[in-house]
Amino acid sequence: MTEEYDAIVVGAGSVGTPTAYFLSEAGLKVLVVDELSSSGQGQNKAAIGGVRATHSDPAKIQICLQSLDIFSSWMEKTGTDIGWKKGGYCFPVFREKEENILKSILPIQKKHGLEIDWVDAGDIMKVVPGINKNGLIGGTFSPNDGQVSPLLASESFTNEAMKLGATFRYRESVIELLTEREKENLTVKGVKTTKGKYMADTVVNAAGAHASAICKMAGLDIPVNPDSHEAGITAPIQSFLDPLVVDLRPGSEGKTANFYFGQNSEGQIIFCYTPIKIFPGDDRRSTSEFMPIMARRLVHLIPRFKNLTIRRLWRGLYPMTPDGVAVVGKPADVEGFYLGVGMCGQGFMMGPGVAKNLTHLITRGAPAVEKKIFDLLSPDRDFYSGKKEALK
Repeated sequence: MTEEYDAIVVGAGSVGTPTAYFLSEAGLKVLVVDELSSSGQGQNKAAIGGVRATHSDPAKIQICLQSLDIFSSWMEKTGTDIGWKKGGYCFPVFREKEENILKSILPIQKKHGLEIDWVDAGDIMKVVPGINKNGLIGGTFSPNDGQVSPLLASESFTNEAMKLGATFRYRESVIELLTEREKENLTVKGVKTTKGKYMADTVVNAAGAHASAICKMAGLDIPVNPDSHEAGITAPIQSFLDPLVVDLRPGSEGKTANFYFGQNSEGQIIFCYTPIKIFPGDDRRSTSEFMPIMARRLVHLIPRFKNLTIRRLWRGLYPMTPDGVAVVGKPADVEGFYLGVGMCGQGFMMGPGVAKNLTHLITRGAPAVEKKIFDLLSPDRDFYSGKKEALK
């Protein structure tokens, strides 16, 4: 027997679980299907939990401001602790190149509602205690950014969605989109999984690294290709660091671009870097080079880190697009099909804001942010003409 729903969400991760929650809150009967054993077991659990609106792209700024509002008020709204820590984001600067980049985008950031300013070296040393002051010029600080536990957030979005009537089916892979051809447009009517058929007027693709395969089932060529990034976490230490810190300088070893770290609500230091040479594909095995490089960078920036105990390392996938911008919205030529994909490694911080906008689009016919800004994420754009933003 074929089951019927108002909306089906493919993927129970950083975008899928909040989308299920907001759609259910809007009164829709929602089904979520995921190939893994529970929510958040794909790339969500590989996230380091940073949530910032400190971007240079207007759509990311406004959507992440919405995410921050959702995360920061979640405890008050639901009574569930998801590890929210309002500590801000700090970008310390040691070179004129990074100073010019950060100062050039401040007007854009402020125009679109981000609370951020350039501060001098003395203020940077106050917000990042123990930072190496040699050559420190200053930097930017956005106090309203923060951190959240990806695992706690995913679990809570799932539980709250289920309270509102959403159904989650795990260990089911989507093998086909059920479609009908109506005049010139294709209409998605539901999904066929490895365990059954489910019908709905709305299907949301939130499949993360596997999003392109789902798009192809609707005849769409949406280029989302994963590459892997490594991260780690330490044993807890006494809390001393409020913001998540991003050093935009390339590493001296010639293999890393920026690197970033923060201290979570439990006192652990969590960290990651961006490799200059990417690791394409879905290989998630840890490398031997990551920790030696990361240790040198951490200790050089904050010498007191030299006695940290490393607890765990892992690699996760960044679902990348050619222009480095997420894909959110409804394709023009396919009805009943919505995308929240290609988050380029920022799915966790963008997820709730993306979910809110998709829900508005589905239930009200318009996004929650201004349409001309939302359209910067359009599935119908030219993916090969844009330029990646400065702040990754």
